[in-house]
Amino acid sequence: MHSTYPSGSAQQQLDVVVIGEALIDIVNAREGTISYPGGSPANVAYGLGRLGVPTGLLTAIGGDEHGAAITTHLHSAGVELLPGSESLQRTATATATLATDGSASYEFDIVWDLAALAPAMIPKILHTGSIATFLAPGATTVRALLEQSHDSCLVTYDPNIRPALLGSHAEAKQIFEDLLPFTDVIKLSDEDAQWLYPGSSLDDVASVLLKQGARLAIITRGSEGALLATAAARRSMPSVKTHVADTIGAGDSYMAALIYELLARGEKGLAPTALETIGQTAAAAAAITVSRPGANPPTSDELRTRLNELKQQPLAAV
Repeated sequence: MHSTYPSGSAQQQLDVVVIGEALIDIVNAREGTISYPGGSPANVAYGLGRLGVPTGLLTAIGGDEHGAAITTHLHSAGVELLPGSESLQRTATATATLATDGSASYEFDIVWDLAALAPAMIPKILHTGSIATFLAPGATTVRALLEQSHDSCLVTYDPNIRPALLGSHAEAKQIFEDLLPFTDVIKLSDEDAQWLYPGSSLDDVASVLLKQGARLAIITRGSEGALLATAAARRSMPSVKTHVADTIGAGDSYMAALIYELLARGEKGLAPTALETIGQTAAAAAAITVSRPGANPPTSDELRTRLNELKQQPLAAV
């Protein structure tokens, strides 16, 4: 690719560029129907902005009411919507239906097509994931951007598997594994792991991810905590216990806080000694998010306060 993101003073200061879908979540719950700006990559970008990280999002939205809502939402957290992102006739939607335990099931109305762009500058971290890495034709562009950038910056990836939008299991697994050589940090939920590698233990899945190129593999297990693995060490981290309003955006808040820690630590963030700290920070961010409705991640002050509280008490055992 020879085209670049159009340059600009704001972009030159970005620490993180997120590539992926932004959409409107339409949530059906017992209390009624409400709409939120969402999409896993957009949620990660928003979460980073709330944590004070200079962040840009390259996405594909329409110049409609939904697109305007997404733009306003991102700007409220200081996230830069990168040029070329308003490229569709209409903005995608995802309709979420909440179960009594707060979990969500989704139906999607989405087109994913991304302009063939390459970064004019390389951020410290490039993040992608979810529908954007699987759904044609945009997934081809995302893969090319990762291939171009992975030698110059840290690449993080959260596939956030949505089976209803994927082709065959074999095809989706191949797309996923083709991205691993360009990925430094990979996060899966336990549901993602079991869908991709049915019958395998989470430890075995982590080993597969590391062997195929990832330097840090994380598998989250909801209220049961998370497994963090590198070639040199593994840590099983407990969750941070909290009242659950709903689980929307929990994994994205976890991912944003993880990137926040990696930015602060640089290469040391992938060292075995850092795993417990980054795991606890990410778990605390997810706990704050699930304690309130919608994809509402913590600010840096809220996260700092929660972490200080955790220092005063041991985490619940896994």
